[in-house]
Amino acid sequence: MRILIYNKYIFTLGGNHFMAKIIALFNNKGGVSKTTTTFHLGWKLAELGYKTLMIDTDPQCNLTGLCLNADKENKLTQFYETNNYNIKSALSPVLNNEMRPLEATTCYEFEHNENLFLLPGHIEFSEYDATYNIAENMTGSLVVLQNVPGALRQLITMTSEKYHLDFVLLDMSPSISATNANILMGSDFFIIPCAPDYFCYMAIESLIKVFPKWCSTYDNLRKAEVFKNAIYKMNDTVPKFLGTIQQRYRPRNGSPVKAFSEWIDDINKIVAEKLVPVLDDNGMLIQKRTNYNLINIADFNSLIAQSQMNNTPVFELTQEQVEKTGSVWENMKRNRDDFSVTFETLAKTIIALTN
Repeated sequence: MRILIYNKYIFTLGGNHFMAKIIALFNNKGGVSKTTTTFHLGWKLAELGYKTLMIDTDPQCNLTGLCLNADKENKLTQFYETNNYNIKSALSPVLNNEMRPLEATTCYEFEHNENLFLLPGHIEFSEYDATYNIAENMTGSLVVLQNVPGALRQLITMTSEKYHLDFVLLDMSPSISATNANILMGSDFFIIPCAPDYFCYMAIESLIKVFPKWCSTYDNLRKAEVFKNAIYKMNDTVPKFLGTIQQRYRPRNGSPVKAFSEWIDDINKIVAEKLVPVLDDNGMLIQKRTNYNLINIADFNSLIAQSQMNNTPVFELTQEQVEKTGSVWENMKRNRDDFSVTFETLAKTIIALTN
């Protein structure tokens, strides 16, 4: 840990002893189960003994609502009133130009999983997009914004030290925005959750152009003198692509039905043949592989609804929670256990790739 005194303010800069691996989950197409994946992957990583923080960067706050049993209109507002920790308040010293140092944030701790933490989102976080946009387009010496690009990563660094974190999962909003550019470019790795349909295919096609632009923008920022002198500096590497996750399909005999399998094949093909070469050109690959699809996750239908209702991952649901008996419960139990195996496999794959 380093101490820096700047303009009469004392800034604490995190070291690297407890720097977690930061993984962003991003797709500019909504409805691809990013939040569900973040929640279950985070829970499973924590179950495997890795201290894991989930950060809700989406102003819709679905991950926050899922974890806290809160809705945007009532309980979430009450949470903000009684708990002064969320992504907006944590970054406000820099993004609101309050001229006070960033601090390691407090995180929500889960009663039944001591290795899992949450930094709640905020429905007003999107208001900072203009700040990110101005900072990313700076050409002069607007010193007041020089710490904006590196602020989130610095916050994660300090929070990682506080909680001794191993992984940080960032649940991102489905948009091409300056805020999302900052979140993804400040990460170490990223995953693209997918749904087997035309709209997701088109989203992947658009990302072929988006990622190089984001790389170019942040490469220019790193070279700018004003950002070189920032207290909270940007990372000097680009995030690495871990792969896609294919989900939200109906299975038959353990495999996607034909209509879904064709879209899965098409998306895997455009990723391998068009997206991966672009990522490789921009240094965003860990290694070249023949298959970039990390795993297929079928639609577990009513189990997801029960999971959301009980604020519990699917693989932790009990018979009492699903309120079913007989053959219906036995079938749900098999699906529940399959879900556990699926996410344990995914978690172990992530652990191996990031090592």
